[in-house]
Amino acid sequence: MGIGPDEFRHVLSHFASGVTVVTTWDADGGPTGLTASAFTSVSLEPPLILVCVDHKAQSYPALRASGRFAVNVLAAEHETVSRRFATTDADKFNGVSYRPGPLGLPLLPEALAQLECRTVHAYPGGDHTIFVGEVEAAHARDGEPLLYFRGDYTRLDQRRS
Repeated sequence: MGIGPDEFRHVLSHFASGVTVVTTWDADGGPTGLTASAFTSVSLEPPLILVCVDHKAQSYPALRASGRFAVNVLAAEHETVSRRFATTDADKFNGVSYRPGPLGLPLLPEALAQLECRTVHAYPGGDHTIFVGEVEAAHARDGEPLLYFRGDYTRLDQRRS
């Protein structure tokens, strides 16, 4: 007895997650990236995170080859950025500002948080690869995160008890 992909996706949609854009440089030296919600911390010592990337993603070959990547945690006002990096458009950075971070990776300057990582492991995970990165530089600012829940973007409820 198993579970089909549609039912699996439906059930997982009930887990709210933050939204990130994972970036790196492609073989031609241009910035490339993708939207990812499969992101989490792994370890404090050493500081490790992981991100899961679909093998069909346009940026997958660059992430696999580069050995470095950045994770840009999106703020509540960045739904448009998330949607742009979730497309198959070849030039996702067209009209999107970015700057090299301390380690030279392309960072989205308005992101809520940024982590620049060195890839330390890449594990197969079905139709994805699980990239584990050691965080070598990081920055965060105040703000509210962009969230993804039940197939749509949402924000934190400001009426906290």
